[in-house]
Amino acid sequence: MTRLDNGPGGGNAVEVRGLVKHFGETRAVDGVDLNVKEGTVLGVLGPNGAGKTTLVRCLSTLLVPDAGTATVAGYDVVRQPRQLRRTIGLTGQYASVDEKLSGWENLYMIGRLLDLPRKDARRRADALLERFSLTEAAKRPAAQYSGGMRRRLDLAASMIGRPAVLYLDEPTTGLDPRTRNEVWEEVRRMVGDGATVLLTTQYMEEAEQLASELTVIDRGKVIAEGRVNELKAKVGGRTLQVRPADPGQLTPMVDAIAHAGLDGIAGATADVEEGLVNVPIVSDEQLTAVIGLLGERGFAIAGIDTHLPSLDEVFLALTGQKTSPQGQEAPELEEVAA
Repeated sequence: MTRLDNGPGGGNAVEVRGLVKHFGETRAVDGVDLNVKEGTVLGVLGPNGAGKTTLVRCLSTLLVPDAGTATVAGYDVVRQPRQLRRTIGLTGQYASVDEKLSGWENLYMIGRLLDLPRKDARRRADALLERFSLTEAAKRPAAQYSGGMRRRLDLAASMIGRPAVLYLDEPTTGLDPRTRNEVWEEVRRMVGDGATVLLTTQYMEEAEQLASELTVIDRGKVIAEGRVNELKAKVGGRTLQVRPADPGQLTPMVDAIAHAGLDGIAGATADVEEGLVNVPIVSDEQLTAVIGLLGERGFAIAGIDTHLPSLDEVFLALTGQKTSPQGQEAPELEEVAA
């Protein structure tokens, strides 16, 4: 399987510029720019119908974009689709295995279709069945597999050719926590071996566990991108959390901060249930000023911490919509089917 390490981005396994895909009057993908560095995981977040699945389909040659350019592993997705397909793996939102074949036969068949020698295809099928805890069910027809087992088999199928670039479109939807962790471990193993992963997900924990960079898409457009902590800082800054040694000092602490006139400090609030004083801050200088003030006023402090907004809070702030770990991008799929 070919992988071009010096593709058009100088270290970018995936490079997208101005990509557009519309269905009738609906622009499912509307001028998307995207870079995925080699050997990393890019998490693509967005509400249902945001354009995530359509983007993946364009990058995997299942849909032809209407405008823009995209290269994956050095291949143009429009001009070199056959070469590109041999360098990528794809796991969609639903398992797509042949139910009449056994688990082992599914994997062996895909290995042979990828031109793996018979011996290598057998070994690869055996290894992946073991990795995904499917060895005992290897000879059973896939029709007899549970939903979680089919999902694991589908993931194994996407990995059998050791793809240079792997697309995972909400790969762990519906999986139990143990199986989800197994999938995460396999993704980390592949990245450690040099693969690049583009992951779409609505599980915030999954994004934080796997992705080194995040891109947020809404209504077909990229609305934010960066590392997890960078996105958190953009939408909410930090909160200094101070725990007084004496819970009775919560209100006096809040009053002291509120009346001190510290530069840029609007005030503080008391969380009686947690026993904390919360102070919004934007810089280390403000943190130092607050702690210094409390020390000067003679307050005994039992603990100090800083808190960034959760990724769920970031998602809500950027898109204005609630996260939903289930479901599909219905508007896009309806347009495709039409």
